[in-house]
Amino acid sequence: MIYIGTSGFSYKDWVGPYYPAGLPKSKWLTLYAREFQACEVNFTYYRLPDARTLAAMADKTPDGFLFTVKASRELTHEREGNEEAFPKFVQALEPLIERKKFGCVLAQFPYSFHAGAESRDYLKAFRELMAELPVVIEFRNARWLSAETFAFLEENNLGFCCVDEPRLKGLIPPVTEATSKVAYVRFHGRNAKKWWRHDEAWERYDYSYSKEELEEWTPKIRELDVKAENTFVFANNHWQAQAVDTARQLRLLLL
Repeated sequence: MIYIGTSGFSYKDWVGPYYPAGLPKSKWLTLYAREFQACEVNFTYYRLPDARTLAAMADKTPDGFLFTVKASRELTHEREGNEEAFPKFVQALEPLIERKKFGCVLAQFPYSFHAGAESRDYLKAFRELMAELPVVIEFRNARWLSAETFAFLEENNLGFCCVDEPRLKGLIPPVTEATSKVAYVRFHGRNAKKWWRHDEAWERYDYSYSKEELEEWTPKIRELDVKAENTFVFANNHWQAQAVDTARQLRLLLL
């Protein structure tokens, strides 16, 4: 099954372009869940989540709605002395699991996370510490792209995150692979000018996709869906709700 949504939902700059002015912030997720069937939770990257917050989010969504949860940077970027953070992260997901609203963990590693034996060992440890939870790995460095990597991910029951992002040297090109029961695609936008050089983080994701650009992905996503049990497709070009338009276009193309 294909689940389509956006990377995050709680953005002040979505007021006007998506959320009606005056709508309380506490109602944003409820409105979002009326239109989309999944959401990628990304505030968890900046701080470890707590069960109470995720439980409240789950209660605002209908049956069948799924959340994927981005691993905290303590787990992906600060990779030393973080052993105690793993059980805290996993335990916080319990309300989503109990309510059958948990899709998978997304672990996005930085560009500096290079392909090699040490990094593969860390991924093995990451897999073990996440217990039986479904996990998808997003690489930022193109040197990871190899048959060896895909075989490694499959052997360790780790999904591969496919991405659409600027076609810049060293970044991951639009390759599609399904290495676990969960397939995953993220649309970051193609703002090459601002990818490496920007004053504000949102500038990197300031991009509006055309229908033709998204149509390039239609057969690829359908192929992933044949191979996987669940396929998650999220738009991360979030500035001023451009992600909403991207997700809507993808829904029209795929569903």
